[in-house]
Amino acid sequence: MPELPEVETVLRTLEHQIQGREIQRVSIRTPMILECDPQQFMRTMTGQHFRFFARRGKYLLFYMDSVLFVSHLRMEGKYYLQAPEEPLDRHMHVIFQLDDGRQLRYRDTRKFGRMNLLPMDTDLLTFHGLGPEPFWDSFNADYIRQYCKGRTEPIKSLLLDQRFVAGIGNVYADEICFACGLRPGRSCARLTARDRQNLVEETRRILSRAIAAGGTTIRSYTSSLGVTGRFQLECMVHEQKVCKVCGSEIHMKWIGGRSSYYCPHCQH
Repeated sequence: MPELPEVETVLRTLEHQIQGREIQRVSIRTPMILECDPQQFMRTMTGQHFRFFARRGKYLLFYMDSVLFVSHLRMEGKYYLQAPEEPLDRHMHVIFQLDDGRQLRYRDTRKFGRMNLLPMDTDLLTFHGLGPEPFWDSFNADYIRQYCKGRTEPIKSLLLDQRFVAGIGNVYADEICFACGLRPGRSCARLTARDRQNLVEETRRILSRAIAAGGTTIRSYTSSLGVTGRFQLECMVHEQKVCKVCGSEIHMKWIGGRSSYYCPHCQH
């Protein structure tokens, strides 16, 4: 699943490619992708321009002329910019005809992605119950201390909880745990003050590096817009065999149903 850096990469690439473009026509081939009425979606989006681009957690936010268009890629969702004469395959579910002759096509092999239209003044602070963004000032060591009171779940599960912090997924959670020297299965109740500060700093550092690298293309994710992620070249533990720091064999265990990679020597 695309995580915060991948979603940011897609967002900024689309911003560069289609900002200011007008939607002339919308074709919906798979209505289940939409969380609103398909006919209303087509009527509302026709004639709208892509004005402003933003992200909340793993959600793409497109501010149009009079409506907020929200898109979540989920597992396999991708956007393509193509000419109308290029063939459509059966996984292309929503087609936006743009005023410059190109088509913005949404492709999703598993049909898990979702789109919706919301009012322009939607409160993004509490959007879908998401926690703070990793780069917000409110995501700090004291916030982590308060959030973890009475909790005992593994640190890995905490990082994956979108109510705790928005945008982190499996790959980056493993990398953050490694950078902090913490085993992913360690209880969040055992975090020290230094651990909490390290979590804030390393989360921001790793996500910043991943955004700069265009995200990661581990498994099937690509931005599909001519951008190839390179952060997979920097992964220290996720899907690795040997620790790049100490040379120990990387271990994998299942935590909360997710594969979790760690170095038994460097992480405690």
